[in-house]
Amino acid sequence: MSDWRIAPLTANRVAELAACHIASWREAYGALVPRHILDGFDLERSAINWERRRAAGTHRLPVALAGDRLVGFAAGRDRPVPDRPADRCPSTEAELEALYVRSAWHGTGIADALIDAAAPGSPCTLWVFADYPRAHAFYRRHGFTDTGNRRTDPFTLLPEQLWRREPG
Repeated sequence: MSDWRIAPLTANRVAELAACHIASWREAYGALVPRHILDGFDLERSAINWERRRAAGTHRLPVALAGDRLVGFAAGRDRPVPDRPADRCPSTEAELEALYVRSAWHGTGIADALIDAAAPGSPCTLWVFADYPRAHAFYRRHGFTDTGNRRTDPFTLLPEQLWRREPG
């Protein structure tokens, strides 16, 4: 399964991205997220939300294509960092908001390529479910560490951890 490529999200692939997002959540979080939440996804609403991000141009939205099929995607954006002296630290940092690859494509390098496309360089932050060791191992491999900051995910009400990749 090495016949894949990374491309920017286009309008004609937004619904396919939304379907990939929902399927990936069900594959990845089936044992973690309550079933009623996974069953509550709405494809049309999801597609509208992803199209809004794409059209606004506020996010880097690379997709992974295997042949003509979308098998993964990522969403990254730059966000301002308050109280940073511009002469010593960058005033923005990347935030990785989403990174999903269909389970049949795990281990192929697609996730590595997507993270590089959506959140190039450092510094970079992302929120990770606290009880998801597979993601923790993946992000550690990419230079991220747990910052100690915690929150409750507003969608699932599960605990999350803020991870950060430092410049270097």
